[in-house]
Amino acid sequence: MRSDLRNSAGLPPPAEPLATRGGRGASRDGVRFSRRQRGLTLIGLLFSGIIIALIALVVMRVVPTVIEYFNIKKAVVRATSASPSGLPSEIRTAFDRSQAIDDFSAVAAKDLVITKVNDKTVVSFAYEKRVPLFGPASLVIEYKGDSRSN
Repeated sequence: MRSDLRNSAGLPPPAEPLATRGGRGASRDGVRFSRRQRGLTLIGLLFSGIIIALIALVVMRVVPTVIEYFNIKKAVVRATSASPSGLPSEIRTAFDRSQAIDDFSAVAAKDLVITKVNDKTVVSFAYEKRVPLFGPASLVIEYKGDSRSN
């Protein structure tokens, strides 16, 4: 240390108390310390993680049912186009073949509603899918569609 900083007892001068400059932070030995911290707290991180995990759980459980719905819709369209005469027995047989290929079980051929609209055969279906989430909580999704292109 330099000799001009020492007092008569040979000791360095006492440290200055931390002072704030303009209310923005403290200064000690020329180094500024910011009092306002930025970032995510542990509680905030845990809360965000729980929310993200719940959303991921729902998405992971719902996506297979959506894929199954599109497979059923594709099978209905395929069965309708496979039967130019529009006979219900032919449509149901073609649907059974598609069901065996695409491997879905939510709708059977007997569940199809076959109607004529403007001399065109329209095959429709509707079903509910219950998706268990956790414990007693589950999600019920109602699916319905028909052979008309949407």
